[in-house]
Amino acid sequence: MGFESLPRSFHVRARLLTLTAAVLLAVGVAACGDDDSSEGETAATPAPTEAPAAPNTDAIAEGITKNTKKEPQIVTPEGAPPTEIVVKDIVKGKGPKAKAGDQLEMQYAGYSWSNGQKFDASWDRGGEPFPFQLGAGMVIPGWDQGLVGMQEGGRRLLIIPPDLGYGEAGAGGTIGPNETLIFAVDLEKIN
Repeated sequence: MGFESLPRSFHVRARLLTLTAAVLLAVGVAACGDDDSSEGETAATPAPTEAPAAPNTDAIAEGITKNTKKEPQIVTPEGAPPTEIVVKDIVKGKGPKAKAGDQLEMQYAGYSWSNGQKFDASWDRGGEPFPFQLGAGMVIPGWDQGLVGMQEGGRRLLIIPPDLGYGEAGAGGTIGPNETLIFAVDLEKIN
């Protein structure tokens, strides 16, 4: 009984096995490659690139004192800054909620994301609150957006990306171009 007398399905399987073996052999040979490196040396494998660490805004919020009678301090942030505004209540107020058109009196401390340094604070000027009308464009857009709904007596964390802050221009040598801003703000009074 010769090879030719076997059933057709056997021939098909035999060809598939032969083809599979040839492919595996070719892959094995290709994997060995032509290694010009010295014996015992391995080719350098590029280090994996790490994605920038996600900003831990919770750690920043947790580092801010809940005592609204004391100036808040901001811990130096780690990682890349968020690209969207971050709004977190540190102390939820008990008074009315701020809305566009309201006259607000605020205490605040502002820090730069890039270096963690304070650039301004109402607390440094005798603790006099900063007055402005919400939604009237008297402050940066991040404040006009981030303070809506805040209750009188509360303390809030605002992390403001450059497009809602001072953008490419920065501000008077104190705030660099494209700086992400971190504010701890207290809403003392709504008039």
